[in-house]
Amino acid sequence: MTFKTPLLVAMTLLGTTLGAAAAHAQEYSPSAPMVPVPADASAPVVASAPVAASGIQTIPGMPPVIDPKNIYSETTPSHISPAIAQDPARVYVPNLRGDSVSVIDPASFQVVDTFPVGHSPQHVVPSWDLRTLWVTNNSEGRPDGSLTPINPATAKPGPSIAVDDPYNMYFTPDGKYAITVAEAHKRLDFRDPHTMELKGSVETPECKGVNHADFSIDGKYAIFTCEFGGYVAKVDTVNLKMIGMLKLSKGGMPQDILTAPDGHKFYVADMMADGVFVVDGDSFKETGFIPTGIGTHGLYPSRDGKVMYVANRGSHRIHGPKHGPGGVSIIDFATDKVIKTWMIPGGGSPDMGNVSADGKLLWLSGRFDDVVYAIDTDTGAMRKIPVGAEPHGLTVWPQPGRYSVGHTGILR
Repeated sequence: MTFKTPLLVAMTLLGTTLGAAAAHAQEYSPSAPMVPVPADASAPVVASAPVAASGIQTIPGMPPVIDPKNIYSETTPSHISPAIAQDPARVYVPNLRGDSVSVIDPASFQVVDTFPVGHSPQHVVPSWDLRTLWVTNNSEGRPDGSLTPINPATAKPGPSIAVDDPYNMYFTPDGKYAITVAEAHKRLDFRDPHTMELKGSVETPECKGVNHADFSIDGKYAIFTCEFGGYVAKVDTVNLKMIGMLKLSKGGMPQDILTAPDGHKFYVADMMADGVFVVDGDSFKETGFIPTGIGTHGLYPSRDGKVMYVANRGSHRIHGPKHGPGGVSIIDFATDKVIKTWMIPGGGSPDMGNVSADGKLLWLSGRFDDVVYAIDTDTGAMRKIPVGAEPHGLTVWPQPGRYSVGHTGILR
């Protein structure tokens, strides 16, 4: 696997600021860069950040780890960043077959806006600095992939940026790069996190269907899932190179992946194995398996960092039927045991989403049922909200935390 520097990059830079966006939402563009990108992105990184009080030596530029036993310690309800505290509370739902985003007011459980975006929107991704929500429009084989920025202060979109096949998007924990996951091309594209100018790529030819990822506690590597091969791939996201591949023992369609609170263990949802693999990230070895439900898909930590919500989509098919046996399993992080399961009343297809800022609601898209589920995290009681065609990777906003590493809101 090699790092490649592009010969030619043609990008359209957005010129307005967040202040102008408040007055002219249709002209919204991401904020100016907060972290400089080195001119020679291929040079190996040899410097180390100072060791934090937690004892964790992170990569340079990455915010310090506060609690080495819980990387989610800064995502409790009391940790809303002042920079986003006044953003309107909204749930942003990308409608894959509708080429649109539905906007839900979580107070009324009503859709209050719907706006067009690019073709085949897959996920709504909070930026590292929390000031932009990016819609990844990967166009599913067409050449017109794009990213649509949403200003979370106004809940309105800006002009899209042309980007090749952005199925999903992540941010390195130091904020230096955005990583667009070019699933169809088996490639990870490292970009300027604000302009989206391409800086380089990591080819992943053995990782068929590369799509979801999460990062180690120190930010030195990420593990990506390979949906169509039954593997996970370990990537050095500092020096931009592949480290290795791990074949999972059974199943064959890994989906979402989540770093455990200790920052070393990783959970991998597999929709064919109907459960969650446990992988030690440092040694890169499979260490366990937790059965959950049919079509295991999305993984989300609770606001107190004690449990993980697992969305079981209710089907082994990529395009499954309506009203399948979908549900949510709750895994105790301390024991790696399922302690509770909530089935969707009348059947359903819970897919991707996140937890509300106060931790009281789990929001999930109903992929095959064209609805969004709002699930009470105490009782499992739920509401169903009709949205557009085939909702996918929704995000809840605002969320507590200091910075985002991407997907539907992996904050730390």
